Amino acid sequence: MEKIASFTIDHLRLLPGVYVSRKDHAGDAVITTFDLRMTRPNFEPVMNTAEVHTIEHLGATFLRNHPVWKDRTVYFGPMGCRTGFYLLLAGDYESRDIVPLVTEMYEFIRDFRGEVPGAAAKDCGNYLDMNLPMANYLAKRYLEQALYGITEERLVYPE
Repeated sequence: MEKIASFTIDHLRLLPGVYVSRKDHAGDAVITTFDLRMTRPNFEPVMNTAEVHTIEHLGATFLRNHPVWKDRTVYFGPMGCRTGFYLLLAGDYESRDIVPLVTEMYEFIRDFRGEVPGAAAKDCGNYLDMNLPMANYLAKRYLEQALYGITEERLVYPE
């Protein structure tokens, strides 16, 4: 079998950042998939499921309520390797186009206090697996390490 595109990226050179993973066509529409890489693969520990789950709930809630992006948001969810998230948006975008949105979302996650949206038995299949303080910390770390003052090497996959 042929390798899928995401397995051809050199994960030994990949830094935390915002990358276009792929662009797909659905009829006349373009769906852009972004790789929101929060940790450096194979060099630092992956995120635990509790904080990943919390970031997923907060990020999805933020995006689905955003005044500009809510109708363009197709999906937001974790990578199986637990080093980041995928964000799928309706439209043909480049990484730099969404840095303000991703920054705003991670500031929301960093600053969020209180009950995590959807963290109840009737709303979620694993509502007890949440860690808000660690999600706050990881969002702050991603902002400081990658998003604030983002450079080209964190916007385009390494060759």
